[in-house]
Amino acid sequence: MTWLKRRYTLCGGRLLSTNSYQKRLLLLLIQDVARTLPFTRSMTISLLLNNLMDALVGGPKDLMLLCRWFQTELAREMGYAAARYGHVMFPENVYEPVLECAELLLEGVGKGWASRTYYSDNGSTAIEIALKMAFRKFSFDNGLLLDFPNNNRTGKSVQLKVLALKGSYHGDTLGAMEAQAPSSYTGFLQQPWYTGRGLFLDPPTVSMSNYKWNLSLPEGMHCENMTKKDTNFSTRDEIFDKSRDKSNLTGVYSSYISQKLLQYPGLKESIHVGALIIEPVIQGAGGMLMIDPLFQRVLVSECRSRNIPVIFDEVFTGFWRLGTESAAELLGCLPDIACFAKLMTGGVIPLAATLASDAVFDSFLGESKLKALLHGHSYSAHAMGCSAAAKSIKWFKDPQTNHNIISGRRLLRELWDAELVQQISSHPSVERVIALGTLFALELRAEGHNVGYASLYAHSLLQKLREDGVYMRPLGNVIYLMCGPCTSPEICTSLLIKLYTRLEEFTQAILDGRELCFTNRRS
Repeated sequence: MTWLKRRYTLCGGRLLSTNSYQKRLLLLLIQDVARTLPFTRSMTISLLLNNLMDALVGGPKDLMLLCRWFQTELAREMGYAAARYGHVMFPENVYEPVLECAELLLEGVGKGWASRTYYSDNGSTAIEIALKMAFRKFSFDNGLLLDFPNNNRTGKSVQLKVLALKGSYHGDTLGAMEAQAPSSYTGFLQQPWYTGRGLFLDPPTVSMSNYKWNLSLPEGMHCENMTKKDTNFSTRDEIFDKSRDKSNLTGVYSSYISQKLLQYPGLKESIHVGALIIEPVIQGAGGMLMIDPLFQRVLVSECRSRNIPVIFDEVFTGFWRLGTESAAELLGCLPDIACFAKLMTGGVIPLAATLASDAVFDSFLGESKLKALLHGHSYSAHAMGCSAAAKSIKWFKDPQTNHNIISGRRLLRELWDAELVQQISSHPSVERVIALGTLFALELRAEGHNVGYASLYAHSLLQKLREDGVYMRPLGNVIYLMCGPCTSPEICTSLLIKLYTRLEEFTQAILDGRELCFTNRRS
């Protein structure tokens, strides 16, 4: 039964479900709502149902109830899959949940470019698969496979590297870590084998500070012809406007990228850049950095002109995280390969998928099995995960179940109050702010050892927020809020209010500490 039918059924005072299990679910929902309402023993059944429906169809708890119902629906789908299929080895087998999930992925986040889905168990593994795909396509397109008949090496040595961005993060498995620049995650304590097999570019970033969106360029990327219009924006929408492709910055970005790629001049050499891998728009674990979308569009274009396959790491950004189903829609360009996980299953069970184009798939065709993509694990495409993913994908994009969807526009409505976001951006303790889709992040203004992933500077602020029931993960002196695609703007506003209140106390405590330190020195 659809949500609207369930609401109609409750309004009419009848339980018309097709089976006893659905009846029990509806009764549980009624009980859940009932706990929030002030009932008395003299209340009639009719009045009881009227009060319940006020809460269900129009009250402030409506979206919260939808979220609870979503969790129940996911549990039901997974329970059915567990009972119906158990575990099915995926090689040479296919079953309904995996097929439906693949179709939904290709019609949704992969629409217009992807034709194949490769399942795995988590985002990091999805990245490893994507790298294998990209390197094979690069080798196939550039004739490198001619030297490797039957998968055996000849005398020619070939090394393939990635083109990636500093500050990126693509997972904690060894191969994925090789595709990211040196960071806290790749040091000897974490990854003794790390060498960093890539060319890592320093990207321009965008953030809000003091009510304005500002572009920050790395050293060596400045240009005399740039104007204030190129680096300052009144609204966030201006940053994503495709008319910026005609600005002076396009030439600056193109020249910068071309100069860096000269380190690996061509196919006559033994070392090649065999793949581009980026987190589109937002770098997550690297510090919630918003990369200039124009820079990433130019980067993709430069790689296309050199036959370098393009990977989008959408493990974090996919499925409405940034306000669109895929961050590629925000960026305005398409990949050859893309990785998805996290929100794909609604957050209830691990599953990941690597999507690829026909051209990528064709590079693995051959008479020998050894030319196939020999990657997989026992629980590839497990039925419970695919069932949860199919339910989540449909739920998030349907305006009847996700009230945040702007009908007909494939876009979430604004969840973070614009005035509050601007107010926080001008706070003396805040260096920068990012508000996009379901994400709100801020960097606390700090110096010295208080800056960076190892910093504990935000600890006291986070402890106070926990007293308010707000749990935020620190990335050093960067903290962030992440709601779900179905979370109401009212809830997001209440979170921002609590955050601002605690920021005021945090700032005052720092000032009091400095004053005490100054007094002690004088005495």
